[in-house]
Amino acid sequence: GKRETKGRKTVKPQSTHKQSSKSCLCCGFRREQKNLPAHEDPELAAQEQRLDYHEDDQRLRREEFEENLREMGLEMEKEEGTKLPGVGFLKIHAPWDVLCREAEFMKLKMPTIKVYCLINSIAEKVNVFIQKVTAPLQPNVGENQTENEKPLSYPFSREKQHLFDLSDRNSFFDSKTRSSIVTMLYEWKLNRCSRMYVILVLSLQILYEQWASYSIFYKYQPIGLVRKYFGEKVGLYFAWLGVYTQMLIPAAIVGVIVFLYGCATVDDNIPSMEVCDERNNITMCPMCDRACSYWKLVTACGTARASHLFDNAATVFFAIFMALWATMFMEHWKRRQMRLNYIWDLTSFEDAEVRNVKLTCRDRMPAYMTIIVMMFFLIFVTLAIVFGVVLYRVSIMTALHMSSTPTFRTNIRATVKTTAAIINLIIIIIMDEVYGAIARWLTIMEVPKTDKSFEERLIFKTFILKFANAFTPIVYLAFFRGRIIGRPGKYLYVMGSYRMEECAHAGCLMELCIQLCITMLGKQLIQNNLFEIGVPKLKKMLRQRKIDKKHQEELNKTLHRHEKDHFLGPFVGLNPEYMEMIIQFGMVTLFVASFPLAPLFALLNNVIEIRLDAKKFVTELRRPIAVRAKDIGVWYTLLRGISKVAVIVNAFVISFTSDFIPRLVYQHMYSADGTLHGFVNHTLSYFNVSHFQPGTEPMQPMHLGYKVEVCRYKDYRDPPWSATPYEFSREFWAILAARLAFVIVFQNVVMLMSDFVDWLIPDIPKDISIQIHKERNLIVELFMKEERGKKYRNTIGDPSPQPLRSRPSSQA
Repeated sequence: GKRETKGRKTVKPQSTHKQSSKSCLCCGFRREQKNLPAHEDPELAAQEQRLDYHEDDQRLRREEFEENLREMGLEMEKEEGTKLPGVGFLKIHAPWDVLCREAEFMKLKMPTIKVYCLINSIAEKVNVFIQKVTAPLQPNVGENQTENEKPLSYPFSREKQHLFDLSDRNSFFDSKTRSSIVTMLYEWKLNRCSRMYVILVLSLQILYEQWASYSIFYKYQPIGLVRKYFGEKVGLYFAWLGVYTQMLIPAAIVGVIVFLYGCATVDDNIPSMEVCDERNNITMCPMCDRACSYWKLVTACGTARASHLFDNAATVFFAIFMALWATMFMEHWKRRQMRLNYIWDLTSFEDAEVRNVKLTCRDRMPAYMTIIVMMFFLIFVTLAIVFGVVLYRVSIMTALHMSSTPTFRTNIRATVKTTAAIINLIIIIIMDEVYGAIARWLTIMEVPKTDKSFEERLIFKTFILKFANAFTPIVYLAFFRGRIIGRPGKYLYVMGSYRMEECAHAGCLMELCIQLCITMLGKQLIQNNLFEIGVPKLKKMLRQRKIDKKHQEELNKTLHRHEKDHFLGPFVGLNPEYMEMIIQFGMVTLFVASFPLAPLFALLNNVIEIRLDAKKFVTELRRPIAVRAKDIGVWYTLLRGISKVAVIVNAFVISFTSDFIPRLVYQHMYSADGTLHGFVNHTLSYFNVSHFQPGTEPMQPMHLGYKVEVCRYKDYRDPPWSATPYEFSREFWAILAARLAFVIVFQNVVMLMSDFVDWLIPDIPKDISIQIHKERNLIVELFMKEERGKKYRNTIGDPSPQPLRSRPSSQA
């Protein structure tokens, strides 16, 4: 068959002497180089003899392997005259009887001759109406119409072939199923193949035009066609990605409304108005020792107004909405997944795995200890990197204050925050690749018992390391920065003379928002999209450079499809695709209270991501071996875990990072008129400048043009003239109690609401549940009818069926 990429027309599959009902697999191998020039050097001659012996050994092993495949019933066709130097191709075919035998062994559910009418329920009528409304958004692949009939499926049995619809043997086993059967037999004899390609019957032209094109970004994906071509595992990934992207639409709309609400109310925000009012004449304490001087609170007017865009009354509502949204998304996916299982005949599918190795706990103990130590060490490296960026911010800010002009000092904080966020992004991108390689090495060292166990352990290690790498800087900004700094006259220092960072007057929420925005956009634009486009094209170009450029165009015209696939990149699995989406899901849910535009950015990225991944699968990668799967595996567990943790994280962000609780406490406990007038003054404590430690006072105390005796700083502490100077005030403890109470109430109320939604929505759609029950009854009726027919045939003297040949046993 022909697999065509962009710019090539679909070519009709070439006919061979093999039947079209047979599956064909191509395995690439290195060919022996003949007629090598002789060398007079004895060392070179001895080296050539060793190479010849190695090649003879490989040839004998390959011949033995091919003989074993023939014993399995497979047919082979070695292609002669390939135009790729040093590479040969072996076509492996599976005849009809082999396909039937393996389908029975794998318990594949195949369509029977029994066709039944689908129940015309209310849900079915609703689905028909929705399909009519969304018809312009459906891909033109000819499989979007709702069918009123469905063939009854049952695990294939050679003894009961008369029950199955064998009217067209060529299409009874589709391309995906046949390639899976041949691959399973191949890997049963050889666990690894260096290069393996599937010869296609199904053209990629439809997939390219109706799926892998950016111009149809607004349309639904042809998931059924994707599943038929790439298999259930890949089909489930793109179905999940489509559901996730659809669910981001309402989240993005609400997030934009929350942001616009902040924009509309910024001029009426009393705390921002007080900060920007020059009549208040509030003098603030220096931001650093010696180099920094006193400053006016009015200079923070822009930051205060910008913070209100993300820290307003709608923030709490949006956090609750996103927690319920995450639950709705999980429930919607479970129902969609169950519907796909029913349509794809996977409701009774069970993944059976063969154990690879048998090791005792004592054998595994050294590897386990190494893994534990390495995981803790790598997390410590992540924390050290974050601490290094903190030192960068502190030192650069101090240096800029000392060397810059007074007019430039107002922009120092914004400059340092932005450059530090960019440095964090670069480090995250680099360490992601390092952590991914280390996680695979640790998993190989662990020697899991099965392939599924290997994949799950690899996913878990990679997720822990990449999650910590992406979110540690964000967690620091949200919960630690500005909380362990001390106070004027008694600051905490690191590395000798550097003061710990403190937040701006409006809090760290604005800086957290900047960090989230740069990290999220940077990872999506650079790490996900640019790397996914640039790296595969670069690798493909390097592979093509191995062939003489003069013969490049000639080869492209004469090469067969499987020979052209030699230049495509290998399929490395879906883990990288899932991982980037899981990290994005964390960005959308964990700190959404501080960045309501996160769902919008995720939506815009995913609209491109779907078509980008589709184009990569169609044009840049070799066709993966179809793998059956009924769910997305451990990724669903990770999604549920993140959605639960998001409730707790957002409760702490609202309570401790934003000023929502201090404003609420002031308005109901300390305000004279029940408004926020006087709130800014309430949040500022007094400091007597004569209490500065020697060597820490400003070098330019007259910077503002007058002598400062008392400055203000943001904290809840007693004034210097009280009986307990600079100790935490009663307001501090009242606000702390309110914050903790809010966390407890918010967490329990939102989780209770989420659990209620989870309980309210059934995991299996009602119409699917009814259809499954109806199929079971029809199966019973079909077999009862067959038994009656068998008894009737016995009464008229029908001969009994001959015993069928069993699956050949594996030979060493």
